[in-house]
Amino acid sequence: MLLILVTSHDDTRFRNMAPTQSHQVLELARAKGAVRARDLVPLDIPRTVLSRLVAQGALIRTSRGVYVRADANITEHHSLVEVAVRVPGAAINLLSALAFHGLTDELPVAVWIAVKRGNQAPRLDSPRIEVTWTAERFLRLGVTRHMIEGVDVAITNPARTVADCFKYRSRVGVDVAVAALRDYLKRHRTGRPELWNMAGACRVQRVIRPYLEALS
Repeated sequence: MLLILVTSHDDTRFRNMAPTQSHQVLELARAKGAVRARDLVPLDIPRTVLSRLVAQGALIRTSRGVYVRADANITEHHSLVEVAVRVPGAAINLLSALAFHGLTDELPVAVWIAVKRGNQAPRLDSPRIEVTWTAERFLRLGVTRHMIEGVDVAITNPARTVADCFKYRSRVGVDVAVAALRDYLKRHRTGRPELWNMAGACRVQRVIRPYLEALS
């Protein structure tokens, strides 16, 4: 009889724990916008809680190891959110930044990011990423923070993005860089000084000058 009472007590204790852990995970997902399995380690919460919440329809698994609340406001920029969560310290740049700022009509097939030179190469099964390696200061220069789906995402600003397109023209194509410049000048009519400064920082002033003059 005593054994039955002890077992019943333990079962009740574990039933009471589960909602608490689930609540912690859901609140973490609300606060961070997205939660990774590794985020549960400091909280001493087993990963099985994630699977249970997915089965209950409370969480959605958006990619390997990344989960969002089922009631989250998923936007067209969700792939940027996933990369920001899984590659901390990276900055969205080039084609992905162009699309974010409305400087292109093309939808990139990969998320383009800048990563500090010397860091371990990020490995993601999805979404696909294109990596550019850079010095740490270029992860701050012309980089702004945007709150997307509750996640803080670093993205190069329009001027820095256009300058980068000329810097990495061998990867994105000169035609893409020129089109981005044209759209930038239309949208940011007083943005030439900032663009010129960014071109100087990226060492592409000589490259971009003839295009700027032609579009004057």
